[in-house]
Amino acid sequence: YFNIDNMNFGVLRVINDDLIEGKTGFDLHPHKDMEIVSYVVDGELTHGDTMGNKNTISRGHVQYMSAGTGVYHSEHNLGDSITRLLQIWVVPDKKDYKPAYGDYRFNAEDRKNKWLNIVSSKDGDAPIKINQDANFYVVELDEGKEIDFSVESGRQAYLVQIEGSSIINDVELDERDGLEVVEENILIKANTKSHILVIEMKKST
Repeated sequence: YFNIDNMNFGVLRVINDDLIEGKTGFDLHPHKDMEIVSYVVDGELTHGDTMGNKNTISRGHVQYMSAGTGVYHSEHNLGDSITRLLQIWVVPDKKDYKPAYGDYRFNAEDRKNKWLNIVSSKDGDAPIKINQDANFYVVELDEGKEIDFSVESGRQAYLVQIEGSSIINDVELDERDGLEVVEENILIKANTKSHILVIEMKKST
C-alpha cells in the first residue's frame, strides 16, 4: 500500500503495517538518512544488515536502525506462522549520521494498563534512542480500562490502534485505525482488549 497523500505528519514519514508470510521477507535493500523502528505485533522478525548485525525479535520487542550515510538491510520471517509488525520511519534531525543498529526486548507486564516509553530522543529515558525529537509509547489495556495521554503545547502525536477497539475523546477506533492529535489531552477507554501505539513529537510548523 502506498498513498502519497497520506505521508508526513511532522517528522513521522510513514508507518507500514506489514504482514510477512512464513519463510518469506524482504531481501537486502538500501536506506539512507532515515530513523527506522520496527515493532513486532505477532510472530518473529529476523534482521540482517551490512553492518554485520543479525538478530531475531518477537511480540512487543523493538529493532532500531539509523540509516545515516547508507546501509543495506533485510527483514525475514523464518518461522511458519505470519509475522505482523509496524515499521515506522522518522526523518532524522540532520543528514549523514553514521549508520547504527539496536534492539530491545521489553516485558509484556511493563505495558499492561500503563504507558511504556519504548523509543525517545537522545536526551530521553527510553532504552532505544533516535536522532530526532520524538517519543514512542505503547500500552495494552484490558477491556473497560481507561488511560490518559497529554499532548503538550507545541507538540503533536499520532496514535495507532494496533489491536482491539477503543474510544478516544468520543472517537471510536478499530484495529489498524490511526488518529492525529495536536496540543490536546486525550482519554482512551478500551472497548475490548486494546494494544495502542502513540508517537509524540514537535508540532509541525
